[in-house]
Amino acid sequence: MFSNQELSEIKNLLSRKPKIVILTHQNPDGDAIGSSLGLQHALRNRGLEAEIIVPNDFPKFLKWMPEARKITVAEYKYKKAFEIFQQAELIFCLDFNSSSRIGRIGNWLDKSKATTILIDHHQMPEHFDYVYSDTSLPATGQMVYHFLSAMGWEDAITKESAECLYTGIMTDTGGFRFRSTSANTHRITANLIEKGADPAFISSETWDRNSVARLHLLALVLGRIEVTKDGEVAILWLTRDELESFGYEKGATEGFVNYGLSILGTKISAFFMEDIREDFIKISFRSKDDVDVNSFARKYFNGGGHINAAGGRSELSMQETLAKFKEIVLEEEF
Repeated sequence: MFSNQELSEIKNLLSRKPKIVILTHQNPDGDAIGSSLGLQHALRNRGLEAEIIVPNDFPKFLKWMPEARKITVAEYKYKKAFEIFQQAELIFCLDFNSSSRIGRIGNWLDKSKATTILIDHHQMPEHFDYVYSDTSLPATGQMVYHFLSAMGWEDAITKESAECLYTGIMTDTGGFRFRSTSANTHRITANLIEKGADPAFISSETWDRNSVARLHLLALVLGRIEVTKDGEVAILWLTRDELESFGYEKGATEGFVNYGLSILGTKISAFFMEDIREDFIKISFRSKDDVDVNSFARKYFNGGGHINAAGGRSELSMQETLAKFKEIVLEEEF
């Protein structure tokens, strides 16, 4: 958490009612959107206005959250996003730790004279004016709650803010299944429920919104799932042609990688997907227990993330990428 001195300085900055921007990473997920909206609502309840800017669009199943459809998507409204950013005096950077994670907006951030406040749980953060970084915490949504509590602003977390923060925590913990989910995580979500977050409603709005295309793609992936290294590693994959043939939409493959870990005996699941627009393969890794896919992704696939959840990329073809992965895992000790 920020030091008491830093919290005092941040309170002083906010007391001046600066023009605030909230940023999050490229390809925003539930935690990115949930933490951003949760903070925005809480700031508003304290008499402060903040604009949220995301580099590109986010899945439809996250757009039920209060004010989600008012978020400025730079991919579609580049000029508006740039104008908002140019006026920013204070920038909250949520759920990312490097300007390279926010696409073209990264150049804006690097050149900005605004005060920057980082709240993030990824490893090795770059330089920001104020840094709250904790890799042991499961979600930025939980960290935003800690921040608001440390500021003495828990009363600013009303129903709308609580719903968004709960969504961020729920999605980044895999429905509270991942090892980083702590007793404190559950205490916080209990507080959010008391403030109006409805777990049944949120779960349904977030996860029970499957399209026919998503289910067809899931059937295809599960129908050819592979296991290697004596059943310790599961492999799932989709090509661009397959995505296009089923009418792919952003977020349609969310969570596919987790199915590999449901196989008895697996320690790692890897999902390979050709990018729908660019010529590279996006890779998602998940693991159990102490198996460190963050280090694995950094070492072999120009990626990173968390111990049990990481991402990477490959510039090779799908066939070459899969062959490379299989060769590597046979030699690695997990």
